[in-house]
Amino acid sequence: METVLDQEKISFLQQKAAETRALIIKTVHHAGAGHIGGPLSATDLLISLYYEVMNVRPEEPQWEDRDRFVLSKGHSAIALYAVLAQKGYYPLEELYTFDAIDSRLQAHPDMNILPGLDMSTGSLGQGISTAVGMALGAKLTGKTFTTYCMIGDGESQEGQVWEAADAAVRYGLDNLVVIMDYNKLQQYGWEGSDGRERAVPVPSPEKKWEAFGWNVMEIDGHHFGQILTACSQAKATKGKPTVLIAHTVKGKGVSFMENAYLWHSRVPTDDELNSALQELGVEV
Repeated sequence: METVLDQEKISFLQQKAAETRALIIKTVHHAGAGHIGGPLSATDLLISLYYEVMNVRPEEPQWEDRDRFVLSKGHSAIALYAVLAQKGYYPLEELYTFDAIDSRLQAHPDMNILPGLDMSTGSLGQGISTAVGMALGAKLTGKTFTTYCMIGDGESQEGQVWEAADAAVRYGLDNLVVIMDYNKLQQYGWEGSDGRERAVPVPSPEKKWEAFGWNVMEIDGHHFGQILTACSQAKATKGKPTVLIAHTVKGKGVSFMENAYLWHSRVPTDDELNSALQELGVEV
């Protein structure tokens, strides 16, 4: 059953998502560096987690009983930074220090210098292993928080992801929810001249996760009702971890960036920035 959201809540989440996408693009334009495609595909999932799903306290980022979040696809950090800033973990203006040598907002998340981060990530495949450790630690110490982890589909080509998946089932980690940002497009590693000829990084991921013994759900990663319903059902599942295969669009929200692998990490020109902001319909 899908969660029925009232129109006011849907409008709020959609507005937050549009603002986040605008912040992502403006920040990368200002810094002259950074990823865009992956952060835009992950935006609606992050908005759902931080505004509706996770039990966190921005004013008390180290609160012991908070739900944990690990962005295993660490190169999408700018999306997480934009959401955390909007939630009040640090000033919104700090986004424009992104990637500067003395900034707390590095290209990959650094939990040692920025509040609100539960793990430093960037090396592909390693974040999910940490999330498994957090969930196992909660079990062993009697804590009731849930650990959420977002992985990329390209990242799932790493063997360590599947070692972690195996361990999570072995220990019955029903307090662990992995979300695969399944945008089906990566920058490198495949033949073809226009990107669309490239093979999907992980064909039929649901079959792999099922084979490892996980509770598997497939959702539209841009549909707030489906995202929230799946998170609720995941939390109610007992005895095994859950993975949400979230079908997304790389570059979601800006027509000329959608499904274009060149926008994996391209910096927009002034004209492209203005076009993107106009299409998103927000000015932040």
